[in-house]
Amino acid sequence: MRWLTTLLFALLLVLQYQLWFGNGGLLRVWQMDARVKQQKQENSQLDERNKALEAEVRDLKQGLEALEERARSDLGMIKKDETFFQVVEE
Repeated sequence: MRWLTTLLFALLLVLQYQLWFGNGGLLRVWQMDARVKQQKQENSQLDERNKALEAEVRDLKQGLEALEERARSDLGMIKKDETFFQVVEE
């Protein structure tokens, strides 16, 4: 009877090892779950950025207002018959 108890205990240890540390064990599942959450967060941030860039491209293709705003802010351009004033603060 004692050898049967020892055998069952050894089998339990082997199964527990497989459950916790084996291929597809709980520790690996928890690590993969954390990776998936992190990747989903990164994907949502990139998706928001892509949507903003897509809207900007659509505006540039369709409307001249966005193009004019871009020329004024980025390149410092002015329209014909406009006067540019530069205010220098001390």
